[in-house]
Amino acid sequence: MMSPPITLASQSAVRAQLLGAAGVAFATAASGVDEETVKQALLAEGVSPRDIADALAESKAVKVSRRTPGLVIGADQTLELDGALYDKAETLDVARERLKTLSGKKHRLHSAVVAARDGVAVWRTLESPILTMRPLSDAFIDGYLARNAAAALSSVGCYQLEGEGVQLFSHIDGDYFAILGLPLLGLLDYLRRQGVLPL
Repeated sequence: MMSPPITLASQSAVRAQLLGAAGVAFATAASGVDEETVKQALLAEGVSPRDIADALAESKAVKVSRRTPGLVIGADQTLELDGALYDKAETLDVARERLKTLSGKKHRLHSAVVAARDGVAVWRTLESPILTMRPLSDAFIDGYLARNAAAALSSVGCYQLEGEGVQLFSHIDGDYFAILGLPLLGLLDYLRRQGVLPL
C-alpha cells in the first residue's frame, strides 16, 4: 500500500479530524519544532501574533518536509487580544483569569497553514476570525471550567467552539474551520489545484 501523498506535521487531534472528515488521505508526523523557543525569539524581535502563527506553521511544514517525501502541511494558531499574544493556560487558575480577561471583549484567532515540499514552503494562507465573548459571570466560568478542564487547558482561548465553548460567545466573524485551527477551505482548494484531490 502506498503512503498518502500528504503528511500533516501536527499531533493535533482536531486538525487530523478535520482533514479526515473532508476525505483527505494523509499521514501524521510530529514536527519536532520547539514552538516555545521560536515564539519567544519572534516576540523579542517584535513580530506580531499574526506573523508568529505563520512562522510557526512554516517551521513545522518545512522541518518535516526535509525528511518526508510529498506535500507536508504545517499549521499553527495564536490568540491576540489588544495586540498581545496569549498562550495556552497551564493551570485552571490561569484559565479562569484568562476567561475573565476575554469576557465581554473581542479577540482574534490567527490560524495559519503552510504547505512545503523538499524543505521549501510552496503555499500558505492565514485567516484571522474575530470572536466576541459575552460577559461571563464568575459562577458560569467556575462551572464551565469544572465541566471542561481538559478543553480549557488544550486551547489558547480556554475553549473549544465545537463543544460547550460555543456558549461563551455572542458573535463570531470569520471562518469556522480557522477557529478550530485549520483554514480548511483554502487548503482543500490548493490540494485540488495540485491534483491531490479530484476537481
